[in-house]
Amino acid sequence: MFEYGVAAELFGLERPELGSGWYRFETVSIDPPPLRVGGGLTLAASTDLRRLARAGTIVLPGWRDLAEPPPEALIAAIRRAHDRGARVMSICSGVFVLAATGLLDGRPATTHWRYTERLARMFPLIDVKPDVLYIDNGSTLTSAGSAAGLDLGLHLIRRDFGAETANQVARRLVVSPHRHGGQAQFVDAQVPAEADADSHSLSEVLAWASANLDRPISVDELAGRAHLAPRTLARRFRNKVGTTPHRWLTQQRVMLAQRLLESTSAGIDQVASEAGFGTAVTLRHHFRQALGISPTAYRQQFRRAA
Repeated sequence: MFEYGVAAELFGLERPELGSGWYRFETVSIDPPPLRVGGGLTLAASTDLRRLARAGTIVLPGWRDLAEPPPEALIAAIRRAHDRGARVMSICSGVFVLAATGLLDGRPATTHWRYTERLARMFPLIDVKPDVLYIDNGSTLTSAGSAAGLDLGLHLIRRDFGAETANQVARRLVVSPHRHGGQAQFVDAQVPAEADADSHSLSEVLAWASANLDRPISVDELAGRAHLAPRTLARRFRNKVGTTPHRWLTQQRVMLAQRLLESTSAGIDQVASEAGFGTAVTLRHHFRQALGISPTAYRQQFRRAA
């Protein structure tokens, strides 16, 4: 029920403050109503599989029994929709339905850490990534369990409407506006007690780095500001943030470049400089690696009207 609620909250609410062109949301079921869901609730879907013939994005929020093959009618409907250009996004165990379509064969995919070994065993042609939050293959998208569906949904909104709109939706949800898909599923929230004695907490160092992305920042400098050895900083970063200091810095710079491309007319060289990439070549490399699109193409798609 949570994963279904994630999809409904992200894509199903009316958002007049964002203008026209927002998603139109319907719930589709292959089974007749009422549907029994967790918590003793029932759900009446608004339409049936025929609606997939006109869907632009299909969200699979879970699957009821991993030992039960999805109905062939459902698989065929998803394949037909994908063949005509629809995107298919799965949350948590919904990947088992997507996997059964064959659309993930030869592609990377993820799911909840509890299910990754089973997914790899049942579908050996899929490149299962067990330790990421979500994966975007363009027309197929998969996420880990529960809250990672929020991350993937916000990523998709960012892809469709730009970073500022995704940030507005995140603020309304009161969640972090961006967790990169490559971030680990498991983040150990416990920090060794000696960290309390540090004159600068890790959060303070992150805040300083976020405010100074336009200048060169080395891992050694971050470690010095945190009064930690570089190796200790890297370990704390992995435990608290779920990634490395270098990768986190790159993610923050890409996000800053997105905002600059959307909200200013600065040239690509200037954006590269203000985001801390130094050169347009470096910006293009990291931007395309993170988002699968060039900075120029991103600006053309998401630049807000003046």
